[in-house]
Parts: sequence; structure tokens; C-alpha cells
Amino acid sequence: MAVDTEAQFHVLAVDDSLIDRKLIERLLKVSSYQVTTAESGIKALELLGLRDEQSTSPSSSSSSSSSSLSTNQQEIEVNLIITDYCMPEMTGYDLLKRVKASSSLKDIPVVIMSSENVPSRIDRCLEGGAEEFFLKPVKLSDMNRLRSHLLKGKSQVQENEIQQNQDDQKPKEENGEVSSSNSLNCKDSKRKSREIEEELSSPERKRQRFPSSSLVVES
Repeated sequence: MAVDTEAQFHVLAVDDSLIDRKLIERLLKVSSYQVTTAESGIKALELLGLRDEQSTSPSSSSSSSSSSLSTNQQEIEVNLIITDYCMPEMTGYDLLKRVKASSSLKDIPVVIMSSENVPSRIDRCLEGGAEEFFLKPVKLSDMNRLRSHLLKGKSQVQENEIQQNQDDQKPKEENGEVSSSNSLNCKDSKRKSREIEEELSSPERKRQRFPSSSLVVES
């Protein structure tokens, strides 16, 4: 049962090193996670459905530009992002900031990896919203530490969806209450109008308007 639950988790692994990317992919698959890899932070943003604001370099070929556009159209849903810190064009920290700044992606847990143990770098990433900071080479035991972050991230997403549904439902309920109130007021007004008309048209009401005592007969 645990394996089936973990197999539902989708992890996006980002690293510009092919060797490190293959290693993290193998470790994640051994841990029964679904894995998608990206060779850069920009590629990761495209996979997540976010187009990087910076244009690609002029030296990029037309075929690679076409490929980037196609990938951007195929947005994927992931439960966790694990990324290298030192990458060209966009660092892991820059990717972290872009994810946390997105209203649709901010609840996805992000884990940073680096071969350099720099305390100031680690603190900056953790303060920026990273869940963990792994030192390379990443080990299988590190993959076991991902599970708690995956569960927390999935729970947070579900809570946000429930809250969004409740917020969407409130205007409908309020409109329904206003409509119901207006309908009742309209019915009450019509009922009072009918009562007044009936009272004015009744014989007793007419006799009261012309009492016999008010008539004077001259002899």
C-alpha cells in the first residue's frame, strides 16, 4: 500500500549535469516516485507552464525555440521539485523564487541540492521557502526524507482547493438569499394590495362611507 501511495507522487528533478540528473532520476524511481527531469531552470518553468520572462539567447537555433514552445504548451502537475543550486542562466535559488511567486505553484515543496557546503547559501534558500538543502552526492536515504514534504505539499494543495470551492460557492449562496428575499417581499406586497382592494370594495366599507345618520331630510 505504501508503494502505491508513493507512486502517485510526481517529482520534477532539475540539474544541468547529465550524470547527476541520471543519478537523482534513478534514486527517485527506486523509491517508487514518478520522475520528470529538466536540464535547466528555464526548462523546468516551461514544463510547469510558466514562460520565462527573459528571451532565449540569439545563438539558439530555430529548432530549439520551437521545441521550447511545444514543451511550454504541455503543462505538467508535480508534487515536489528537487533542483541543483549551481546552474547556468537560472540558479536553483532563482527557480525557487519563481515557483514561490506563482499563485498556482507556491505550495509545491522545493528541495535544493549542491556539491558546495556554503552556510550563507543554505540559509538563503531555506529562508526563501526551500524545504531541504541536500549536499551532493545525493543518497537513497535523502529520498526517504522527501516523503514528509510530499505529503505536506499534497495536503496543502487539497486544503487550498477546498477553500477555493467554498469561496466560489459563497457568491452563489448570497445571490440565492437575495433572490429569495426579493421574492418574499414581492409576494408580501401583492398580498397587502389585495387586502386593501378587498377592504375598499366590500359592502360594509361602502356603507361606512355613507352612514344613514349623515343624511338630513327636509320636511
